[in-house]
Amino acid sequence: MLIEVHMLKNYPPVNLNRDDSGSPKSCFFGGVQRGRISSQCLKRSWRTSDIFQAVGSVGVRTRKLPELVEEKLLEMNVDPAVAEEAKIKMTGIANKEGKTTADGMTAQIVFYSKEEIEQVALHVKKAIDEDGDLKTFKKRKPKEFSSLVDAARLHPISADIALFGRMVTSDYFMNVDASMQVAHAISTHAVNRESDYYTAMDDLLKVGEETGAGMIGDVDYNSCCYYEYASIDTDALLENLKNAPDPVGLVEKVVPALLRAMAYSNPSGKQNTFAGQVVPDLVVIEWKQDKIPLSYVNAYETPVPTWGSNPKVVENSVKRLAEFVDCMDQAYSLPVLERGWFSPRFSDIQPARCKRFANYNDLLAECASMIRGNRA
Repeated sequence: MLIEVHMLKNYPPVNLNRDDSGSPKSCFFGGVQRGRISSQCLKRSWRTSDIFQAVGSVGVRTRKLPELVEEKLLEMNVDPAVAEEAKIKMTGIANKEGKTTADGMTAQIVFYSKEEIEQVALHVKKAIDEDGDLKTFKKRKPKEFSSLVDAARLHPISADIALFGRMVTSDYFMNVDASMQVAHAISTHAVNRESDYYTAMDDLLKVGEETGAGMIGDVDYNSCCYYEYASIDTDALLENLKNAPDPVGLVEKVVPALLRAMAYSNPSGKQNTFAGQVVPDLVVIEWKQDKIPLSYVNAYETPVPTWGSNPKVVENSVKRLAEFVDCMDQAYSLPVLERGWFSPRFSDIQPARCKRFANYNDLLAECASMIRGNRA
């Protein structure tokens, strides 16, 4: 089954996702500049949220695998000198050349599940036991830990790796094809970047002493109503999680948790400065047996007006989406099993074919029910 998610989130002045100059990311669409949040930024905000972390089956993306393995070995009562040598050797397993690094970290950053880290430590411990002493263990090369390759294919990967995928150039860990596709979020309207000029005053300056600010600076920001789109192939997700103790149960748990995280979490960029914490004004979830994905982004190819007699950006964005859904339904008759529509502020706007929900939890419960029904 294919689950597609469409969201509209309206933000106040924020700088959620910066480019190399520190400005909010942007793009051109429909001939005008739009605000943009990269898919990488969105996925990180979802998977690191407390909501998704509560699922339990979460991984870690890091170059610090050698340090993590060393910690595991010390927990197994391995001699600290041997554990330190193992840490050095582990810096060479995440690259094809098997070269160790001087900084104590792997050459490339890799996404690991907790189970994979534990298995690496267990295989290293086995090698340590076989060698018997530090002098013999020092002779081993990183490429000699070949048994890790087969082990990686037998042990569970985490739910976030199963969703978002993993690409590595190391033979020690398998590539994982993502079961979820995530689009860059773009504003439904044209956007102009603005800049906040700020100063910091010295609290201890007295009257008559030097005048002026102790520091001056500026930070760019924008304010956008973003359209977000993602799709989840539940069959591919189940295949990725096949080594988990209860793959079906995990899928039924992970997808609603992800949808909750998508709604309730926001990117962390400059939040201490702007506090742009919002929830969606519209969530549309579609369930399809035939896996024909369709983004509704072209509802906004002509930007929603932000001026004139009716500058209701959010309301008009919701209307645009409802009209576009009706147009696509009539023109293409795509086989949607069910379409859930949740828009708490605009109860009179919806497409012709949908099931309206008044509470987001009810929509999530419906999603869990659809997944169970599809597996039955």
